[in-house]
Amino acid sequence: MAVCDGIDEVFNEGYYADRVVSHLLKRDKRWGARDRGFIAETLYDCVRWWRLLVHIGGKGRAEYILAAYWAWKFEEPLDVEGYPHITPEDVQNALKEAEDQPALLASMPDWIDEIAAHELGHKWPAVRTALNEQASVYLRTNTLKTDRAALLHELHNEGFEVEADSRGPLAIKLLKRRNLWSTAAFKSGRFEVQDIASQQVAPTLDVQPGMTVIDACAGAGGKTLQLAALMRNKGRLIAMDTEERKLGELKKRAKRAGISNLDMRPISSTKVIKRLAGKADRILLDVPCSGLGVLRRNPDAKWKLKPQFLEEVKTWQADILNRYSRMLKPDGKLVYATCSILPSESEQQVEKFLKVNDGWQLNDEQRLSPAEDYDGFYHALLTRT
Repeated sequence: MAVCDGIDEVFNEGYYADRVVSHLLKRDKRWGARDRGFIAETLYDCVRWWRLLVHIGGKGRAEYILAAYWAWKFEEPLDVEGYPHITPEDVQNALKEAEDQPALLASMPDWIDEIAAHELGHKWPAVRTALNEQASVYLRTNTLKTDRAALLHELHNEGFEVEADSRGPLAIKLLKRRNLWSTAAFKSGRFEVQDIASQQVAPTLDVQPGMTVIDACAGAGGKTLQLAALMRNKGRLIAMDTEERKLGELKKRAKRAGISNLDMRPISSTKVIKRLAGKADRILLDVPCSGLGVLRRNPDAKWKLKPQFLEEVKTWQADILNRYSRMLKPDGKLVYATCSILPSESEQQVEKFLKVNDGWQLNDEQRLSPAEDYDGFYHALLTRT
């Protein structure tokens, strides 16, 4: 089965689940939309529940994982030659054995469970449960090319089940999953796929046309594109990242979105930051983080993440906030953001920064939780006084 091959590629060969799914779906052109959807959802579920499925099946081999998943999900044995015979009774016995192990039942690594429980306290069980749910798909209307009402009408005419989401003025929720990439609306840049939590970040900066705005950890540029639209293509938008490959992807996306005020700069040395000291009206720091807030979308991340990386990334976050903030003008605004559920990567980093840096104040901060059908996001608005 294709799903078994995918499990092997994720857990034995170290590939990312989204790339594995993309590769698998190209394997057989005879597969229809229903087949592709089943393969993608089954693989993601097997990755998401891997620890629990190993416990149910008794072994970590791909065929045992899939057989355990089938008996658990569909309440019947997987009747395929070469696969182990695992029954619903086996599932119930395994779940009973694990009833006093909440991390195992939630298929969460023990070390993540312990850290999150320590930092989130009574909020953690609800967040942990939500992180195992399938994330909704949201679109952000590109106001450089259309408006939300027109985009909704266009997508409805193409047969998509979509609705406006009240939590964002440009947000559209995809109610039934379908391939968006082949639509004329996507190819012409009238929307971007962007989670509703992520869409909350850029507007907090209050960018205006004509400003100098820096997205200093731009990555592939989802928030950069949103900033450009808010600036109405007027002013100077500088996208920076340490990985030039990501900026190359951003260049393609910006062209499709009709963005003309974008300047991309790889961070190849400390000189790149020093040359921009005191030049920016606004700075967005969507810093590297553990990604624990987006496990619904990237379930394999919890198996790849290591405790030492979490400690390293906190050091990077503090360094980025301290050094990159120097690019801001007096009276300018800066947003610090993470896609983490942990206060130690978010609120506590801002607190430490304010203690050791005079002339800054916290204006606002927002914590969005997976338990409220968001990606786990945090952002804080700081002003340099």
